[in-house]
Amino acid sequence: MSEFLNDEQKESLLDLARDAVSAKIKEDRTLSAETDDPVLLSKRGVFVTLKVNGELRGCIGYPLPQKPLAEAVGEMAIAAATQDHRFEPLGESDLGCLEIEISVLTLPRPVEDIREIIVGRHGIIVSKGHHKGLLLPQVPVEHAWNLETYLRHGCMKAGLDGNEWKRGAVIEVFEAQVFSE
Repeated sequence: MSEFLNDEQKESLLDLARDAVSAKIKEDRTLSAETDDPVLLSKRGVFVTLKVNGELRGCIGYPLPQKPLAEAVGEMAIAAATQDHRFEPLGESDLGCLEIEISVLTLPRPVEDIREIIVGRHGIIVSKGHHKGLLLPQVPVEHAWNLETYLRHGCMKAGLDGNEWKRGAVIEVFEAQVFSE
């Protein structure tokens, strides 16, 4: 991993995510991320996962470093709470049961052989043509998937047939520092 976050930085990002979601839902207000920490100002890929009562309610992020980490976390927390098309937007009643998980990503790299993929360590990006799907490294562990099942789900997430990983789909891997409240 390029640069690990320390406990204080992780706590700061979790607080930022919670405050951003709360301000958006309660007051329809967007907070700006204020920090002078060079690590939190560095551009990093990041995903924010939201659960309510242990159930997934949103997960959105930037796979590539597009914005400063603190800014990206605030934006993606709001997006996960309000724009994940798989779920209804969070409401004020959800805030008391909200659990936040943040995954800070390394840059993806292509794999030549699927045996390079370590389930539980590597996230995957599967792409073919204009189709692209990403699964975070914790997903196969949460569902007890083996490598082939993981690849199949990565293909389906991309909108492809589950076996496209055998037929020329490009597979990239990345790692993530994952932390939660």
